[in-house]
Amino acid sequence: MSFEAGRPAAPRTPARRADTMLSLSARAGRLAARQLHTTAAGRRAAGADEQPPPTPTEPIRRERAPPPEDPFQRAARIFSDDMRFLWEGKKSRTFFPSHCDVCIIGGGIMGSAIAFWLKLRAGPGVQVVVVERDSTYRTASTPLSVGGLRQQFSLPENIQMSMFSAQFLRNADRFLTVEGDEPPAIQFHPHGYLMCASPEKAELLEQNYRTQMENGAKMELMTPARLQERFPWINTDGVALACHGQENEGWFDPHALLSAFRRKAIQLGAEFVEGEAAGFESRYVPNMQSMGKQSVAGGNYVLDRAVIRLKNGDVKTVKAAIFVASAGANTAQVARLAGIGEGEGLLATPVPVEPRKRYVYFYHSPDGPGLDCPLLIDPSGAYFRREGHGGHYIGGKSPTGTADDPEPSADNLDVDYDYFQSHVWHHLAHRVHSFENLKVKSAWAGYYDYNTLDQNAIIGPHPHHHNLFMATGFSGHGIQQAPAVGRAITEHILDGEYRTIDLTRMGFERVLANQPLYEQNIV
Repeated sequence: MSFEAGRPAAPRTPARRADTMLSLSARAGRLAARQLHTTAAGRRAAGADEQPPPTPTEPIRRERAPPPEDPFQRAARIFSDDMRFLWEGKKSRTFFPSHCDVCIIGGGIMGSAIAFWLKLRAGPGVQVVVVERDSTYRTASTPLSVGGLRQQFSLPENIQMSMFSAQFLRNADRFLTVEGDEPPAIQFHPHGYLMCASPEKAELLEQNYRTQMENGAKMELMTPARLQERFPWINTDGVALACHGQENEGWFDPHALLSAFRRKAIQLGAEFVEGEAAGFESRYVPNMQSMGKQSVAGGNYVLDRAVIRLKNGDVKTVKAAIFVASAGANTAQVARLAGIGEGEGLLATPVPVEPRKRYVYFYHSPDGPGLDCPLLIDPSGAYFRREGHGGHYIGGKSPTGTADDPEPSADNLDVDYDYFQSHVWHHLAHRVHSFENLKVKSAWAGYYDYNTLDQNAIIGPHPHHHNLFMATGFSGHGIQQAPAVGRAITEHILDGEYRTIDLTRMGFERVLANQPLYEQNIV
């Protein structure tokens, strides 16, 4: 094994239908019924009371009912904004949107997918604003991932979401092509995942295989003899059982999918603004009760505005009926701005998501596996897949968190090249002998939005802030489930419930109850 000096930029990975459109009247009725879970009196009062903007460092205020804004001034302000928008045109709009129906904080793959589905279903009936702090996505998790897609999970929800995502990717041209542009080059390579299990993990692998088959996935369970027959380049030493995805598994270009979601959402009418969430303003709603929240003079406070700090330092606010926190590894910080993890009762429990750094190494092995190479996951946790042609591969391994394999610091995205030699290479070389003479050419690092409770996604509204939805904690498999999660969040917002895949078990309630919903197959 050898290394080449330098650290070039990370290489780009080459990597059912749409819901029936709701009628405008039915959609408006559902959205109105959904907003904030207020009573009829509360809804009539909604919008009548507003607070002055907080300072950028002030998270949320609930002390007293703020003074009302004059209805005529409010109507004139909104009309002025809309007329300016129509006059200048969408492409030349430079002013900050002051209001919307849904404000999405975090415009990566998850936020962009949610914006796409909302606009696809609701059209102009729902105004969507997406706040993304870095429009270049230079350090975003999506472009720095390996772009894997698999159904080899232990939970039915994860299996079903990834199965839908596979169908979506196969029809990406129909869903995501922007009028006048070429279809997005998602470059899905359906070569499957190959999960290899040690004798100690063989029973668990078989249990997961049954769950996957029961949910419609197509897998082949392989003995060592069958594994050797199918992939002669594999050393089966230490492998008691393996599972190979026969359909809808493989990898794709993650940056291309992110760009396609964003561009299509913009074409459908979503607005993306570059800035960072700095706080929330709350609004007093009379005659409204909320679970776990003490009534204040016969009413309560709900999230009303997001405070956004722009790149130039300006601080703006955007008023919304519904907010979505989909900021990846930074979602817990956004939630704290809304008092989650900072208060009492339902607000005492923080979002258990933190950034975990993962390395991806790009290497060359001219005699390595050929075109039939799947994405292989070794019993040690080390993995690799082919990257293009000509004997190039990418691979890595997640730390075990033990004393001899600790988690690296997440303060930056620096790469530890020594980690490949000490913790990755010998596993790869043992499984594929031709990797003994591989040469590492470059590497990069990215963040998992790691759920410390159960390494599983948190999806849906917060039990206290009913108008704050979350989509976070995917722990490394978010990009492959983004099409399904975007659809699910859209269903919950527009319909008040999940209509296709029931993700109720993935709600924040399990965090409050400290009842983990473990996903066993985390890579």
